[in-house]
Amino acid sequence: MISVKVKGVGLDPSHNPLLLLIDEEETMVLPIGIGYSEAQAISLKLEGQVIPRPLTHDLITSVCSYLGGTIHKIVVNDIHEGTYYAQIYLEKDGREIIVDSRPSDGVALSLASGSPLYITEKVAQHTLPFEEIVKESVENVFGKGEEDDQPLH
Repeated sequence: MISVKVKGVGLDPSHNPLLLLIDEEETMVLPIGIGYSEAQAISLKLEGQVIPRPLTHDLITSVCSYLGGTIHKIVVNDIHEGTYYAQIYLEKDGREIIVDSRPSDGVALSLASGSPLYITEKVAQHTLPFEEIVKESVENVFGKGEEDDQPLH
């Protein structure tokens, strides 16, 4: 398994939310299409915003804790026909419990609980080089041309 962190939430060219997971060395990025409400929940956590009432992911974390369980880790473990899958690893009374999840919910739960986030080697085959993502972003903002080789000031 490969340890990853949330790089951010952005939009694809069609303005659909994209979750960006990046490895610890920041060499590869896994973009995953997610829903708007999940994008908002993840963005709020990343920005450190505290809202007056708990979001679903905060509620799940609280329920697990109240019942004596802990969220051990989240793993984006599979992709099938373009859809990613994840698993939530819970621990209670020394017993491991694995629950299926959408990656976006798993990531939001990871951020809410502080639990580590991983991708499998199979999923890592669908990552993109980080440098390619940065280059595409710069080209989308500034356009292509000879000036691309010049440092930005």
